[in-house]
Amino acid sequence: MADQLPLDQIQVDQDNLYREQAITDLRVASIRQLIPIKPDGTDDPSRETMYVASTQIMSQMGALPVSAPIEASNLQEALDQFPQAIKEAVDRMIEEAQEHRRQEATRIVVPGQGMPGPGGRPPGGGIISG
Repeated sequence: MADQLPLDQIQVDQDNLYREQAITDLRVASIRQLIPIKPDGTDDPSRETMYVASTQIMSQMGALPVSAPIEASNLQEALDQFPQAIKEAVDRMIEEAQEHRRQEATRIVVPGQGMPGPGGRPPGGGIISG
């Protein structure tokens, strides 16, 4: 990762360059079209264009950004597949939230879990995950 490399060792992966175009309906849908390019800026037809769907859904906590890759070979296909890609992304988010809630519900809190004692350790007791 770039944040783990010394600054003088960070390099651009010149074999993995993309030009990004934003497509929107100015209401709910945004699609990022990632067009592969060569280091000289010309299109690279040997690699596939990628598409990413983005929108926001309203939740009890406010607007929640949602994005998902779209398997498409052109913009029209990406537009057609946008609703299904977002639905699948929302379904995954709900499943992940439910799994997190299940994991939290199985935690057992042991009495004596008060303020940390000497050395930052809790004074007797703790949390046991089930």
